[in-house]
Amino acid sequence: MQWVEISIVTTEEASDAICEMLAQIGADGIAVSDPYEIRRIIEDPESLAYADDGYIDSLGTDVVVKAYFAEFDDGIRLGPKNEEYISEAGVGMIYGNIVNTVMSTEDAMQLIKDKLADIGEFLDVGKGFDGWKYVKDEDWANNWKADYKAFRISDRVIICPSWLEPEAEEGDIVVMLDPGSAFGTGTHETTSMCAELLDRYITAETKLLDLGTGSGILAIIASKLGAGSVTAYDIDRLAVDVAIDNCRKNDCPDIGCYTGELKDVEDEGFSIIVANIISDVISSIAGDIPAKLAEDGLFICSGIINTKKDKVEKALADAGLVIVEKHEKNDWMAYVCKRG
Repeated sequence: MQWVEISIVTTEEASDAICEMLAQIGADGIAVSDPYEIRRIIEDPESLAYADDGYIDSLGTDVVVKAYFAEFDDGIRLGPKNEEYISEAGVGMIYGNIVNTVMSTEDAMQLIKDKLADIGEFLDVGKGFDGWKYVKDEDWANNWKADYKAFRISDRVIICPSWLEPEAEEGDIVVMLDPGSAFGTGTHETTSMCAELLDRYITAETKLLDLGTGSGILAIIASKLGAGSVTAYDIDRLAVDVAIDNCRKNDCPDIGCYTGELKDVEDEGFSIIVANIISDVISSIAGDIPAKLAEDGLFICSGIINTKKDKVEKALADAGLVIVEKHEKNDWMAYVCKRG
């Protein structure tokens, strides 16, 4: 057995979708080098990180995603590591049904190129596939983890990979979350804005619904912040599987994780609905949100690139939702809404 390292040069907008695709087809490790994240850390006035003059400008604008696949004598074995929730028809899989498939390295690389092209239909993937090479066994095991550190996502919440010990202060809440398994590791602006808002609004009486839960990060944060009840939904069965596992690892067994869309949620009267998903989906579900909210409930939504904010704002207004807060990080928006 030997290890294949592939490199994808992409945009910040598409990096999460690409990581999800790679995880679903069976990557054994995924590493992301994001110059925007490095900039945010260095430029944060409370950060102790230091950089020489000119370093920030030298980072460029490309996000580099590297993925590692084990190559055996019969080829690369593709498919999610946990297949329990995957039907033979591929139901619930965003990027198609690939289970127990063996391909030559060349065919596997072409598959990845094809799936990048599919993502490129709705997101700017940038340069895209940038080649592959063999790496030594000991290299991949350490290299893919090198770019991941524990970080503070809100005033009280720290996100930490399982192989690290967080430097937590008294009163801090630690969420243990490994990258590369489903959407949402916390580094993206949209996730961090949602986390900051949950940190402000969660109380012991909060009844929360997390739509598009991905890795379960926002649901776990809400639970650890003391929400009275937390329910999470995602259309992707693999993501739900990952979220359930992450809830278990974080000692949050009371979070209900389900496969489905907003229309599948039978309960109502939620004091907070949080949706960190793409702009078009937020626009399409906006009309059904008020019926699920408590009278004084909040709808927190993000995943909105600023070039589509006008469309989302119109959809929210048409749904009878009043925007009471607008937040922006780089090119991304987050809104807090109430029923009108």
